[in-house]
Amino acid sequence: MYVAVKGGERAIANAHAWLAEERRGDTDVADLSVTQIREQLKLAVDRVMAEGSLYDPDLAALAIKQSRGDLIEAIFLIRAYRTTLPRFGASEPVSTGEMACDRRISATFKDLPGGQVLGPTFDYTHRLLDFKLAADGEVPEAPSRDVAPGDVPHVTEFLNREGLIEEAPAEDTTPPDLTREPLEMPASRALRLQALTRADEGFTLGLAYSTQRGYGRNHAFVGELRIGMVPVEMEIPELGFAIEIGEITLTECETVNQFKGSKTEPPQFTRGYGLVFGQSERKSISMALVDRALRWEELGEDNVGAPAQDAEFVLYHADNIQATGFLEHIKLPHYVDFQSELELVRKLRREAGADQVPEAAE
Repeated sequence: MYVAVKGGERAIANAHAWLAEERRGDTDVADLSVTQIREQLKLAVDRVMAEGSLYDPDLAALAIKQSRGDLIEAIFLIRAYRTTLPRFGASEPVSTGEMACDRRISATFKDLPGGQVLGPTFDYTHRLLDFKLAADGEVPEAPSRDVAPGDVPHVTEFLNREGLIEEAPAEDTTPPDLTREPLEMPASRALRLQALTRADEGFTLGLAYSTQRGYGRNHAFVGELRIGMVPVEMEIPELGFAIEIGEITLTECETVNQFKGSKTEPPQFTRGYGLVFGQSERKSISMALVDRALRWEELGEDNVGAPAQDAEFVLYHADNIQATGFLEHIKLPHYVDFQSELELVRKLRREAGADQVPEAAE
């Protein structure tokens, strides 16, 4: 804390009051409610939930309001709150094949059972400012579409029928909980995926982009991108079976990647995978590309020295809360450290004679 700042605790209290005043803004403008943020800034809410590892739209919206729209600060607030919550148990693995899809597209197959569902997306907009939004006009009602959960097969199953794509790699052991145990290397794929789900979207996007530009030789197709609600079930010991306790929105991406084969494996496609809370298309696709790049050793490929292939580099730098904490701590007082550095530089300059003032030019 800035206890050395003139005024001490009083100065800090005043800084908090000033922050609250800036957060509120012009009092002649209506206060922004948590409900408005939850309903109208949904993509921001979804990102905070995903990287904060807590699925609660109301709390995520509150964190965005409290942080004045700073999403990393909001994620920090959510993670801090998460540590205070009791753990009652673990849910059963969700079945994304039963997803009630609001959006489902494939870049590999045009005709899908159930059809391609464009859903709410910016993909086909013109990226022009819509000044009608500034006029607070009524939004026209979208055509209704009934979305019912059911068996929605994944696109990769079509390739799997012919053996053209690897079987989904499975791990028998339960991965450690990254929210409770520190990350250790080497990390299993399940642990890497867990870390990538919580990773900063911008960092993951940059790594994914690098693989597309050649830093990792990772040419991929989006086999399928789907967004929708899935039921969450939890086994109740007293009942002896699992019951549905709620629903959550997920974004899932499976990429289809080239693979030349090996001495023991025929040429076939391989997979990259991304699964994120809420509607987080950019993040889920990025996650799938980075996941595939990190599998180079498992698949017997060459390591070309690309950043996205270095598990330690990726996983130890992907968490925006850790990065923010380490970066922003340099704002705090380092008077003693700096004074020792200052004395060292002065000593070196004296020994080198650099402390002599040059004579003025005539």
